[in-house]
Amino acid sequence: MKHDTPTQSVSERLAAWGVSMSPESLSDATRTKSRDILVDIVGLCVAARHTDYVAATKAASEPGDHIVIGHGERVSASSAALINGTAAHGEDFDDTFEGGPVHSGVVIVPALLAAAQKYKLGNDRVMLGIAAGTELLCRLALTLPKAVHKAGFHPTAVLGTFAATFGIAVARGADEKTIVNALGIAGSTASGIIEYLGDGSWTKRMHPGWSAQSALRSFAMAEAGFFGPRMVFEGTHGAFKTFAPSIEPKTDKLFEGLGETFVMDTITFKPYPCGTMVQPYIDAAMKLRAKNVKLDGIKRIVCKTAEGIVHRLWEPIELKRRPPTAYAAKFSTPFGVALGLARGHADLGDFTDDAIQDAELLRLCALVDFEIDPNNPYPAAYTGHVRIEYEDGSIEEADQGHMRGGSEEPLTREEIDGKFRANVAFGGHEDAEALLSACNEIGAMKGGYELIVELAK
Repeated sequence: MKHDTPTQSVSERLAAWGVSMSPESLSDATRTKSRDILVDIVGLCVAARHTDYVAATKAASEPGDHIVIGHGERVSASSAALINGTAAHGEDFDDTFEGGPVHSGVVIVPALLAAAQKYKLGNDRVMLGIAAGTELLCRLALTLPKAVHKAGFHPTAVLGTFAATFGIAVARGADEKTIVNALGIAGSTASGIIEYLGDGSWTKRMHPGWSAQSALRSFAMAEAGFFGPRMVFEGTHGAFKTFAPSIEPKTDKLFEGLGETFVMDTITFKPYPCGTMVQPYIDAAMKLRAKNVKLDGIKRIVCKTAEGIVHRLWEPIELKRRPPTAYAAKFSTPFGVALGLARGHADLGDFTDDAIQDAELLRLCALVDFEIDPNNPYPAAYTGHVRIEYEDGSIEEADQGHMRGGSEEPLTREEIDGKFRANVAFGGHEDAEALLSACNEIGAMKGGYELIVELAK
């Protein structure tokens, strides 16, 4: 199918692709990845269901008949999308995309589950929408590498609004005009600044849920006939210039092989509940721990890093060495390195108020510093490096050349389901197998929206 008509805008080209999609057109690999994303997100929602940030989000909801995953209450469609998206992203344990970075499932799945109930969709359409939205989000991330973060915005929040809107439109079987208008409207609802980095506050947690609810509204308005700008991406005041002014968009990445190659098939599932680029450093530190390196007599611990992640995961260095909140610790590379060296693991129970007061972890954090490696491949790949320099002049060093859970070392189906069961248990749910069975039915494109109710039990 051709997508390169010169007179077409970016959103018109995307709309032409969207109307051509069908559940039958998805490859086995894309269906499998979409199913695994669904499973991962449902497990994460359950894991976070008793947290204070989910309670606060629920308290701000409106009544309705849409489910909240792992809860008995019913709320409005937009509130369901907001709560589920916030819960899924709350512990930063959700999927990521090397090349972005963006988190797909936390926006797309809550949006599509809410849309499925709102529009009474079959699960074949739900899973098609998850695939379509996820693919667009990953391609938008490739189109604007590093630039959205550089401008002070959260790429998942901004780009996710467009992607979830597109996913809902495809699932709904919208025509091209409606898709173009929906994307145009989405441009005025996209938001999400990264000021949370300064104090470890909660707003990053709500970004995917806000994007999911914005997508519902954007599509509903377009379907009702509301008119949006056709050049919402590339226009003079469009998303590319507004959210990524430092670069020329790599639009070829958006359309190259579109409809034939699904880049979402390479999505990474996180092994640890913390910031994406911290994870390879944890693995490098754990390699050193496995060698039984000494943790006393250390002069300093130096990590090679990419310039593009310094402002989020390394600076201000004193704050990163002593995270003010348990949530801030998830975006501290020094804290991740300390966990790997001192504990040999980084689990949900390691990012707590008690952990950020642990004397041994703080001692090691205070020793961690960084140096920029100009040859670091970020954002094409996420790597880690830890070098321990001892007072006696000796050195111990370890590298992690890729992020575990990604294309070079993917998690198996058993590991993904094992993570799901562990998250469900962490959330105090007594029947992981029933939830997993419901996810498998939805993921297999069987049945209709009624099955989604099973996720609330």
